[in-house]
Amino acid sequence: MTTQIENMSQLPRIACMASILLLAACAGRPSLPDPLEAGWRGEPVCESLHEDSELRVLRCSFPPGVGHERHFHPRHFGYAVSGGRMRITDANGTRDVGLATGSNFTSPGVAWHEVINIGDTTVVYLIVEPK
Repeated sequence: MTTQIENMSQLPRIACMASILLLAACAGRPSLPDPLEAGWRGEPVCESLHEDSELRVLRCSFPPGVGHERHFHPRHFGYAVSGGRMRITDANGTRDVGLATGSNFTSPGVAWHEVINIGDTTVVYLIVEPK
């Protein structure tokens, strides 16, 4: 009986350590959706074209007036299949940018941003994320 009581007395300490480990594990995870999970007014704007253990390729399409709700990006390469004008809001503020068809860019990752197509053409781009 003594052994059982001693083990029971350690339960609060074990529960506390488990809580700390869980919080530490969650602290490294972004609280926002990634580009595939985020959408626009409940509808997806990106689709997965390919995913394996080394990379993920997404195609994101934005007709005029359609955006991408606040989300984060891991490191990635982007390619504009069809360009246009986008309004981007992030930690640096809001800016309007022209995205030329055939242009590309790289990013070390984005903590958060949201975008909306402010032009009159459908913007389509590919995102390639190395894992």
